[in-house]
Amino acid sequence: MSVVKFAPVSRWSKVRGPVAALAVAGFLGAAVVAPFAMPSAPADAETMAFQERIHQQFTPNLSVDADLVYTDVEVVELPDPAEVRKKQEAKKAAEAEKAAKEAEEASQSTGGSSSPAAPPRYTGGGSPAEWMAAAGIAESDWGYVDYIASKESTWNPNATNASSGACGLIQALPCSKVPGNGYDPVDNLRWASGYATDRYGSWAGAYAFWTANNWW
Repeated sequence: MSVVKFAPVSRWSKVRGPVAALAVAGFLGAAVVAPFAMPSAPADAETMAFQERIHQQFTPNLSVDADLVYTDVEVVELPDPAEVRKKQEAKKAAEAEKAAKEAEEASQSTGGSSSPAAPPRYTGGGSPAEWMAAAGIAESDWGYVDYIASKESTWNPNATNASSGACGLIQALPCSKVPGNGYDPVDNLRWASGYATDRYGSWAGAYAFWTANNWW
């Protein structure tokens, strides 16, 4: 009777199977884990726009006329023209009354002296983020400040209202009420921060009032 002889099994052959199985398992595990290890999606467009806006370096306009701010009347529908005219006149009257009152208060605070000469326009650099930090505004409030400043002046320190003469980032009226220079972004923001706190309790309160009334 013939005898079938089997070749001896080497030590490597004994472990080769388990090692291969482990390698396959490891590969599959990596394939499963990899998608979950990918970095999170980038911030949404609004957040990215905010970050870009507050870190944009300021460049002064060459023309003073480019710094003028005009009040636009937004019309969503086509209402009665007489009603629109009535609202516009009421708005102008309210703005004129407010400007006259603030001018009178400023005049009384200076002993009735004549209005000082307009302060020099801002020619320095910097970004809104740097200005807010220098003015001592908490970073948690930067979003509120950005919303109001974007509406008031589009972050132009030299913005000047063509009709009332309000000046600066937060459109101080009169411009002389800002300690220092109303066109200096840090001086203007420091004054505005005090105004927001004194009148509305915080920048958040000022933002809430603005969104409800479209002014502050």
